[in-house]
Amino acid sequence: MSIPEIQPAAGESLTPLHDHAPAESPISFGAAVREALRGSHRDFTSGPLGTAILILAVPMVLEMVMESVFAVVDVFFVARLGADAVAAVGITESMLSGVYAIGIGLAIGATAMVARRYGEGDRAGAAHAAAQALMLSLTVAVLIGIAGAVFAPMLLATMGASPSVVSSGSGYTRMMFAGNATILLLFLVNAVFRGAGDAAIAMRVLWLANGLNIVLSPCLIFGIGPFPRLGVTGAAVGTTIGRGIGVLFALSRLLNGRGRLVVGRAHWRWDGPLVKRITQLSSSATVQVFIGTASWLGLIRIISAFGSDAVAGYTIGLRVIIFALLPAFGITNAAATMVGQALGAGKPDRAERAVWVAGGYATAFLGAIGVAFVLLASQIVALFTQDPRIAVYAVQCLRTIALGFLFYGYGMTFTQSFNGAGDTRSPTLLNLLCFWAFELPLAWLLADRLAMGPRGAFIAMACAFSLMAFAGAWIFRRGAWKMRRV
Repeated sequence: MSIPEIQPAAGESLTPLHDHAPAESPISFGAAVREALRGSHRDFTSGPLGTAILILAVPMVLEMVMESVFAVVDVFFVARLGADAVAAVGITESMLSGVYAIGIGLAIGATAMVARRYGEGDRAGAAHAAAQALMLSLTVAVLIGIAGAVFAPMLLATMGASPSVVSSGSGYTRMMFAGNATILLLFLVNAVFRGAGDAAIAMRVLWLANGLNIVLSPCLIFGIGPFPRLGVTGAAVGTTIGRGIGVLFALSRLLNGRGRLVVGRAHWRWDGPLVKRITQLSSSATVQVFIGTASWLGLIRIISAFGSDAVAGYTIGLRVIIFALLPAFGITNAAATMVGQALGAGKPDRAERAVWVAGGYATAFLGAIGVAFVLLASQIVALFTQDPRIAVYAVQCLRTIALGFLFYGYGMTFTQSFNGAGDTRSPTLLNLLCFWAFELPLAWLLADRLAMGPRGAFIAMACAFSLMAFAGAWIFRRGAWKMRRV
C-alpha cells in the first residue's frame, strides 16, 4: 500500500515553483514507518508530502505517546494515596505550567531557527543556534529552581490548597521546581533534533526518560524493594531522575557526530547577538504558551472552590485528555518542521500544503479519540479511581471537553505551523483571544454565576478548543506567516 498524497486543485501544479529537485516516488506505508523508526536522512524540502509528513510524524507521535503515558502514570499511582495527594500533583502541575511555557517557548524558537537554517543548507548555523538555546535554557532553569524550591509551601497555599494538601504535597512541589532544569533541557534538545528532522532520536530520548520514570515512581512512592517510601514526593524524585538521564543521553547524541546535526566545541562559544535573537523569538513564544497553559491555573482556581474531590477529578480527567492530545502534537510538530525547512528552502507553497495535510491527519485522530471518550469515560476513569465523589467530576471532564476535539485538530496544526515559520505573534494572539478573553470569563460565568459547578468550566474549555480552529484558519489563509524572517 502506498501513502496517499494530496492532489492538486484544478489549474494548480503540485510541484512548487521553486522546487527543481527531481520528484521522489511514494514508498509503501511499511517502508516509510521503518525508515521513520530507524532515523531518516532524506531531504524533507522535496519529494512527496505524505511520505515526508509520515516519516517525521511517526517518531514524533510515538515520542508524544510516551509523554502521554508519563502524564498519567504519576497520577495513576498517586491516586492510591488519596484525594489530597492527587490535588497536590494537580496544583503543582498547574503551577509548573509557567516552567513548561518557558520550555516550550524556548523549544519553539529553537525549532524554528534550526529548521530554517537546516532548510537553507547552513548546518553550522543550525548547530550554533542549538548550542546557544541550550545555554540560555540552563541559565533560566537555575533561577526558577532556587525560587520554586524555597517558596513551595507558600505557592501551594496561594493556589487555594487546603492545609492538609500543603503539608503532604510540599515535598513534591519543592522537588519538581528544584529539578526544572531537566524539563527545560529535555524540551530544548528534542526541539533541536526535530528542527533538523532527526525525529527518531527525540523519540528514543523521551522513551528512555519516561520509561525510567514509570519504573522508578511506584518504587519511590510505595517503598518497593530497596527503595525508601517517599509517598507523593517519590513521584517527583522518579520523574526528575528519569528526565535527567534522558537529557544526558540526548546531549551525548548531539555531540557524538553521528546525527543529522552535530554540535561541536566552537558552537558553545557565547554569542550575545544570536542569544538576543533567540530570546526575542522565544519570549513571544513563551508568552503564547503561558497564555494557553496559565489558563489552566485560572481554571483550577475556579474548580478548587468546589473542594479537593473536584480538583482531583479535574486532575485525572485533564491527564487523560493530555494523553490524547500529545500524540496529535506529534503530527503538528511534523508540520512545524516541514514548514520551517520548506520556507528555508524558498518553497512556501510546499509549506502551506503540508499544513493542510497534517491538519487532516490530526483532526481524524482527535475526532476518533473524542468519540471514545464520550462513550467510555466511566470505564477510563475507573482505571484511576474507585472513589465515586472524584469519578463523577472526572467523567464530566472527559465527556465535555472531548466535544471540542474534532475542531481542535486543525487548531493545533495551525498554531504549530505558525511557530515553525517563526511567526510566534499569531499564536500568541490566538491564545489570548481563545483562552483568556473567552475561556476564563465563560468558565467563571458558567461555574459560579450560573451555578453549573465544575462542569461549566469544562464546557468553556470545549468551546475554546473549537474557537481556536476557526480563528486559526482565518489567520492562516491570510498568508502573512510565509513572510516571517528567522
